[in-house]
Amino acid sequence: MKNILEQLPSLVDQIKSLREIIITNIVLIGQTPAPTFREKKRSKLFMERLAEFQVDEITTDGYRNPIGIIRGTDSSKPPIFVLAHMDTFYEKDRRPNYTIKENAITGAGILDNSLGVGVMTSLPAIFKELDIVFESDIVLAGTIQSIGKGNLRGVRHLLKTWPTPIRGAICIEGVELGRLNYYSDGMIRGEIGCSISEEGNRLREYTPNAIIILNEVINEIMNLKISQRPRSRIVIGRINGGANHGKLAPEANLGFEIRSDSYKVVKNLFSEIRDIVEGIGHRHEANINLKTISNLKASRLKHNHPLVKQAAEVLNTLGIKPVSKPTESALSIFLSRKIPAVTLGITYGENRYMENATMEIEPMYQGIAQVIGVLKAIDGGVCDEQ
Repeated sequence: MKNILEQLPSLVDQIKSLREIIITNIVLIGQTPAPTFREKKRSKLFMERLAEFQVDEITTDGYRNPIGIIRGTDSSKPPIFVLAHMDTFYEKDRRPNYTIKENAITGAGILDNSLGVGVMTSLPAIFKELDIVFESDIVLAGTIQSIGKGNLRGVRHLLKTWPTPIRGAICIEGVELGRLNYYSDGMIRGEIGCSISEEGNRLREYTPNAIIILNEVINEIMNLKISQRPRSRIVIGRINGGANHGKLAPEANLGFEIRSDSYKVVKNLFSEIRDIVEGIGHRHEANINLKTISNLKASRLKHNHPLVKQAAEVLNTLGIKPVSKPTESALSIFLSRKIPAVTLGITYGENRYMENATMEIEPMYQGIAQVIGVLKAIDGGVCDEQ
C-alpha cells in the first residue's frame, strides 16, 4: 500500500494528459438522454466506447445493465466492481447541450451522474496509458433504474444474479470530491396524492382545495415526535398541484423522505404518516393515497474497516479532506450483501439538479487518481481479511 500512496501524486499529472479522452466521454455520455426507465441509448453508447478501448468482455445482464470486464492476472481472485448509475434526474428525452470552457463543463445531468459514467467509461484507456494492471478482474457496471421510482432495481438485480463472490466495490458519483461514504441510513421515500372529485363537490357544504388539504398533512407530519437516538428525520422534498392562480386546486401531490439509523423507526414513522393521511382524507371526504417510491435498510461498514481506513489515506495523500455521511445509493445494496464498498465523488460542482449544472475540470484528475488508489488497495487485499 505504501508504494501505491507514493505514486498517487504523479498519477494526477499522467491522468491530466488524457484530458481530451476523458472530456469527450463525459460529453458524449451526458448529451445522450437517460431518464430513469429510458437508459437504452446511453447503455448502448457506453458499451460502444468500451469496445473502442478494447475491453476484454462487454455484455449485459438479464436486466439490461451494461457491463465491461477488464481481465486481471489472477483468475483465482474474485472481481472488483466499479459502478455508476446510468440514469439522470433530467427527465426530458431531448438531447441536452453541453458547454465546455477551460475549467468547467455545464449541462443538464452532468453531476448526477453523466460525469460518473463518463469517468468510468474512460478507465480502460487510463489503465492502458498508465500501464496499470490488477490481479482481480475489474467489472465496470453501469446500472439502470437507480433514481427515484427506479428504486435501485438495476443494481439489486445485478448483485442478486452475479455468479461469483465479489472482492469489493467502488460506487462513483460526480460530486463532491472528498466524499467517502461507507454507510447508509434506513430510508423510505413516499408520495401523497390528493384529488377532489367534481361529483363529490355537489354534496359538500364547501369546496375543498387539494393544496390546503396537503398543507394540513404537512402540519401534522411536522408535529410528529422525531427520535434523536437513533438519529431520524423527515424531509418534505416537493409539492405541486393546481391549474391556475384563481382556481381551487382539484389535485396536488407531496413527496417526502424518512431517514433513520434504524429501519424500524423508519417503518414506524411511515405507519404514523399513513394514519395521518387516512384521518385527513376521511375528515375532508377527499381521495388521498399514500405510496412508497423507494426504500432501503440501514447498512454500514465499521469506521475502522481496512477499506475505509485505506480510502481515507488515499484521499489525504492527494490533499483531499475526507467527508463521511450517509448516502441513499447503490452502496447500500453492496453493504446489505456483505460486500465491502465505498462511494467516492469525482470533482466539485454546482446546480446539481438544474439544467445549468456545472462541474469543475481541474479537480477531476485528483478524483480519478483516488479511484485508482482505492482500486489498488482492494486489489492488494484490504477487503480480504474481513
